[in-house]
Amino acid sequence: MKLLVDGFTTKITRADQELRVLVYSSAIDLSSSHLRYLARHLTARRREIGTRWRRIAPGRQALLVLAHLRCGDTYAQLAAGFGIGIATVYRYIREAIEVMAALAPSLAQAMQTASRMAFVILDGTLLPIDRIAADTPYC
Repeated sequence: MKLLVDGFTTKITRADQELRVLVYSSAIDLSSSHLRYLARHLTARRREIGTRWRRIAPGRQALLVLAHLRCGDTYAQLAAGFGIGIATVYRYIREAIEVMAALAPSLAQAMQTASRMAFVILDGTLLPIDRIAADTPYC
């Protein structure tokens, strides 16, 4: 059976259980300056370690990492979307996180900056809550 969707062909056969994945466009609500900033630092990192060849360019790697961090896309989804292996996705994300960690201020610098602020958000993690259960006492 063949199915044509937006110019992409899917083929499902029962004999060898072949399945081709449909690809769709998506969007991330981040500015292009974030993408360029991370891409510049990834380029510098590649030069620093002497990398001669990579599967994707630094800009695409930055997009991959930001998609993972912002949207929570899985390694398998990113691998399919960028046409690379899951292990490569893992390595690229680890590398970018190391680059971003090196750019982060030290704890002393962060505390000095925080002391001059009216308020500080320590963690941007969103926690799922149940407002109805919040009114009942804990057992």
